[in-house]
Amino acid sequence: MNKTDRMLAILLELQRRSVVRAGDLADMFETSIRTIYRDVQALSEAGVPIAGAPGTGYSLMEGYFLPPVSFTMEEAVTLLIGTHFVEQKFEVSYVRSAQSSRAKIEAVLPEDIRKDAARVQMSTKLVNPSSVSVNEFELKWIELLRQAVLEQKKVRFRYSKKVPYADGTRQSSRTVSPYGLVLVNGSWTLLAHCDLRQELRHFRLSRISELTVLEESFVRPEHFNLQEYRPPDDRNVDVRIFVQSRIADRVRETGSFYLEELLEHKDGYIAHLRVRQPEEILQWVLGWGADVVVLEPESFRQRVREETKRMLDLY
Repeated sequence: MNKTDRMLAILLELQRRSVVRAGDLADMFETSIRTIYRDVQALSEAGVPIAGAPGTGYSLMEGYFLPPVSFTMEEAVTLLIGTHFVEQKFEVSYVRSAQSSRAKIEAVLPEDIRKDAARVQMSTKLVNPSSVSVNEFELKWIELLRQAVLEQKKVRFRYSKKVPYADGTRQSSRTVSPYGLVLVNGSWTLLAHCDLRQELRHFRLSRISELTVLEESFVRPEHFNLQEYRPPDDRNVDVRIFVQSRIADRVRETGSFYLEELLEHKDGYIAHLRVRQPEEILQWVLGWGADVVVLEPESFRQRVREETKRMLDLY
């Protein structure tokens, strides 16, 4: 980065943040603190009102801004989410450009728009986004849920589980406190505290129906941060499956959440999966037909036999 670009970047960083230390700027731009001192001095001589205090850092005098760009809150959020997507999906040069673009966008936003944009950003997260296909109901749920997250309003809906309850039913009514929306491998998921289970739960939007935003408010825990949240891994059941060589690449490319490894083996591959309960991957296994064979556990082998027999009886 040349001196001119670095000085502009320093100015944008000062406008984006209230106080910045010289050491942090040096680390950010991979240069020496002495160089940062010279750059700040040059900015001051050019008329930029920079205040500095030993041990505290640099800040811009209140009221000084670069010429603003007129973004609405929705436009700003759209651009910021776009830069986040590029950071996840493109090569290093584009990642750096996306980070630089985000800093410039945030720097020229008025304070009120910046705060609103930050609130909306904190309610949405992208995790390995792939091709996204949502129906009209999901689009409606996204709009309602995002508003409920921002206003901290509880919601109620009908939810259809992938794996049935002990009595064979899949449907249940849930009232939850929505914490945020997460895009995982192309599917939108609601992260919320469930009144029924009294814990954080994940709800696929494709399985939600009859959603209503309630008047009842909730308070999200101060320590909760959607961007830093990592769900507990409770997949404690190991499943081993033999995979024919001709479909090994396709199995790998599915990017299944349950697939731990795919190891080459005599005449094919061995897939190692970890699940909460084998029923979660029953349809996935059946979908490969005779090109896969469950090796263990035996109880799951028997479950696959039963299901294939039921299918055979229909033909």
